[in-house]
Amino acid sequence: MKEVRFIDLFCGMGGFRQAMIEVCQQYAIAPQCVFSCDIDRFCQDSYEANFGERPYGDITKIDENAIADHDILFAGFPCQPFSIIGQKKGFEDTRGTLFFDIARILKHKAPKALILENVKQLVTHNGGKTLQVVLATLKELDYYAQYAVLNALDYGLPQKRERVIIVGFKERNDFSFPPQIESYKPLCEILEKKVDQKYYASQYITNKRKVKHQSNYPLSIWHENKSGNISSYPYSCALRSGASHNYLLVNGERRLTPREMFRLQGFPDSYKIVVNDHQAKRQAGNAAPINIVKAAIVSVLPYIIKGSNDERRF
Repeated sequence: MKEVRFIDLFCGMGGFRQAMIEVCQQYAIAPQCVFSCDIDRFCQDSYEANFGERPYGDITKIDENAIADHDILFAGFPCQPFSIIGQKKGFEDTRGTLFFDIARILKHKAPKALILENVKQLVTHNGGKTLQVVLATLKELDYYAQYAVLNALDYGLPQKRERVIIVGFKERNDFSFPPQIESYKPLCEILEKKVDQKYYASQYITNKRKVKHQSNYPLSIWHENKSGNISSYPYSCALRSGASHNYLLVNGERRLTPREMFRLQGFPDSYKIVVNDHQAKRQAGNAAPINIVKAAIVSVLPYIIKGSNDERRF
């Protein structure tokens, strides 16, 4: 089996790693995670319980020279504004931000490829300047990079969740982002059959919602936006870590369970839930949708594993 070594930065509950494991199982590749980190101790708990190792903490205190060589860098990095004052460009503009830590690792370790994930607002964040600096930095580090906004709903998950995916390579190639698929998993395969009463909204909330809205679907997830407008779909709107308690309600009646939220993000039922409901909501709301990441990895790996034409096609 061919081995692919990767690092998992800002790893959270492990969406990138889970995706990499599933892709490598499908194509008989041996994945080796040689470094992971996340500052959140609850994420560390989930990651350790499921992958057998505890991520390092504060990335700003990690010496890039101590990180093992690797083929791919994964990172779901936080979105921060960068200073673009004066004559500075690229790498120097990222100082004081967490993206700088990705950049310094790329500079010293020079992996063959990278896949980064962020919220779709990165495209317009700080007037688009944040993304400009990210791309300029990657170019300065000799990476050919491109980005796209992908929706989990277009890759088999019943969740409208748009994410920016940035892919970069040391060598120029004909990479293209993965094509969409035509269908997504139905809610009946996501929602649990028996749910604890604690997940049900109060009768007052339920009645208030149903006076304002009637769904056209027998099974749906109702979404209330900040203006109080209610809509319902046969899929979920984006999970949010800091959303109000009753932001999403199944058939306007109950909140999602941790297992349902993890399923909406593409995690298998074998993924162990070792944190309380509050932390599970935070982790699911911050996680990278596994199906999007898997599609990106499948498109990237042929350029990492060089060999025969069969290997390039897997």
